[in-house]
Amino acid sequence: MKYLLIFIILLQTALFSQELKIKADEFSGDQNKGISIFTGHVRIKKVNDELNASKVTVYTDKNNKPTKFVAVGDASFIIQTEKGADYRGVAQKVVYLPLKKEYHFFGNVHLKQLNDKKEIFGDEVVLQAISGKAYAKGIEKEPVIMIFDIKDEKGQK
Repeated sequence: MKYLLIFIILLQTALFSQELKIKADEFSGDQNKGISIFTGHVRIKKVNDELNASKVTVYTDKNNKPTKFVAVGDASFIIQTEKGADYRGVAQKVVYLPLKKEYHFFGNVHLKQLNDKKEIFGDEVVLQAISGKAYAKGIEKEPVIMIFDIKDEKGQK
């Protein structure tokens, strides 16, 4: 428990004083390798962003700054980009690169942009939180599916 508290304090300091809260059933870490593993009902919350999964591995550099988060096992997420777009979704695996503020989603991805009522279904989706750009790939036999909520000239669906 002492190591978990130290780890959370280091992450909070490293992420520009924005509170990062990680809750999980279990924690193990290796400071020499820069790896911390959270398992069982993992919930990570930072300002308006949230990531939930069965297991999350956090990789840190030699200064204990997070360089990558890898979430696996029925991951769900809420993300707000720097331009104010709100996203919600699910995937089998999520990789977050904090230095680039970039999310990579893999396996049965369903990404929904709440503000503009857009949805993306695919096998691999990349979301850049700084620019708000998204990229998607389908799997071999299935295309990427995008759904838009289009209103007519009178503002009706």
